Amino acid sequence: MGSGSRTALVEDLMERFPHVPREAVFKEDLLRGGVAFDPSALSDNEDGEVKPKSYFIFSFDHGTLPELGEAALRRPPEEIILTGGPYDLRRTVVSVRVNPASPYRVAANEDGVLGLYLDGRRISDVGVPPMPEYYRHTLSNGKSVMEVAPTIQWGYLIYLTVFRVCQYFGAKEECQYCDINHNWRQHKAAGRPYTGVKDVEEVLEALEIIDRYDTAKTSTAYTLTGGAITKTVSGRDEADFYGHYAKAIEERFPGRWIGKVVAQALPRDDVQRFKDYGVQIYHPNYEVWDEYLFKMYCPGKERYVGRDEWHKRILDSAEIFGARNVIPNFVAGVEMAEPFGFKTVDEAIASTTEGLRFFMSHGITPRFTTWCPEPTTPLGKANPQGAPLEYHIRLLQAYRQTMEDFGLSSPPGYGPPGAGNAVFSVSSFMDSLPADEPVEV
Repeated sequence: MGSGSRTALVEDLMERFPHVPREAVFKEDLLRGGVAFDPSALSDNEDGEVKPKSYFIFSFDHGTLPELGEAALRRPPEEIILTGGPYDLRRTVVSVRVNPASPYRVAANEDGVLGLYLDGRRISDVGVPPMPEYYRHTLSNGKSVMEVAPTIQWGYLIYLTVFRVCQYFGAKEECQYCDINHNWRQHKAAGRPYTGVKDVEEVLEALEIIDRYDTAKTSTAYTLTGGAITKTVSGRDEADFYGHYAKAIEERFPGRWIGKVVAQALPRDDVQRFKDYGVQIYHPNYEVWDEYLFKMYCPGKERYVGRDEWHKRILDSAEIFGARNVIPNFVAGVEMAEPFGFKTVDEAIASTTEGLRFFMSHGITPRFTTWCPEPTTPLGKANPQGAPLEYHIRLLQAYRQTMEDFGLSSPPGYGPPGAGNAVFSVSSFMDSLPADEPVEV
């Protein structure tokens, strides 16, 4: 793209979709296309004042570690906050996805103040997360809290990837947009600590440290997640494997955090076990709505469970958890990935909205992650640019409209909704929903 054209595109979309917060337009663009970091904006890893990127499950980068240059050695921050600038942006938390070729760049000015630059023009101030006190302490075995129990969403969510690989393995089974297995391999190759199966006692010890030093109680929820388990891990099936962590956490810290689990859409009895173990929110992610695309992009899920059964199980789980507490994720943007995806934004939005209406008509509110085309995945390789920004902006509009159609409000466990309030960092769905109440910052 020629110089200035990205700014023109963004401004055109802001003008065409005035009901979508302008903050969300920039946030979606940064999430779909990544951001470059000047060396002046990188962190000093775990020895610095800035909370570094933890690589909590996927790489969420547009290059492999060896391709990121200095950003591979000195990690960028976990997230950035945009404020002010010529667009007068309200406080917007954005998950960091590194792309050295992005038109967006974070750099310090001559006074050392960080800003976000687009087409060479400073468009906002940039805040970085301070190093939390609990990251400065290690477990008794020397492991870091960041490795065992990193926090994201500006400290709101403890992200417990307790199984770092996925048993859907190889081209015939792996989801086509997912780099969980490659991310594991690249961290191992770089000699970084990256625990495959996290020991329950380690997780409890890390949470103990967070609980002790998070005196402001910023951390509000934890997510238990990891790869799909088709057989067993450590002798446990999927519900028991993820569930036994929840059980141990709830016994040790009753009610301290909202417990969430991301797992496959499991049969009713398995879902009941999650509930019995103390999990409060269940995320049986359906990934992509369209029947053909689900088969093409999620071959393992199609083979082991199948799309219709997956959806049936999501509806069944609402009877156990309550519809509000079943929040399946989809990967926004893969609908338009070549070679199989929709060719026009209109078709993609129509399909995705059909899925939203299906779930929302049952009181279930899905949420979404903005697709990051990671280069080691088949879809990332074939679509380095991801989906068009217009798709993401229109999705925000369709999402909010569908929620209003069914009288639903923002789902629990995501922090506050509304531009300037939201902390959910991997898509703008919370930024685009109406604010509950004005929040004092």
